[in-house]
Amino acid sequence: MSIDVKYRTTATATGGREGHARSDDGALDVTLSTPRALGGAGGAGTNPEQMFAAGYSACFIGALKVAGQQLKVKVPDDTTVVASIGIGPRAAGGFGLTAELTVDLPGIDHATAERLVAAAHDICPYSNATRGNIDVGLALA
Repeated sequence: MSIDVKYRTTATATGGREGHARSDDGALDVTLSTPRALGGAGGAGTNPEQMFAAGYSACFIGALKVAGQQLKVKVPDDTTVVASIGIGPRAAGGFGLTAELTVDLPGIDHATAERLVAAAHDICPYSNATRGNIDVGLALA
């Protein structure tokens, strides 16, 4: 697959889940901590799953806007996407992720909202990256 890269960023992590992560431009600069549910201390830092949830939800709104342009539907400014990311052991070994996206498109009828969400799921780079690799559930709020 060929991708015409328009933007690239870099982040560096040290110390793993009990460490620190920083983007090359310093815009992201976070302390990391492991949740208690994964055997960690549950400190004040963030974790990779929270960052993935934030990135996926924001990116999916962008994809909804592109889908809205294609379908000639105005996506409301107060649209929200709640991304719930799960992590746990896989039956085949190692660990895996799950994702559930709950989309709220205020003022959009149900059928149109379903079309927008389906189109956005085809457009969103996070959806394309995860497709066939993790289960992604889609729901309307």
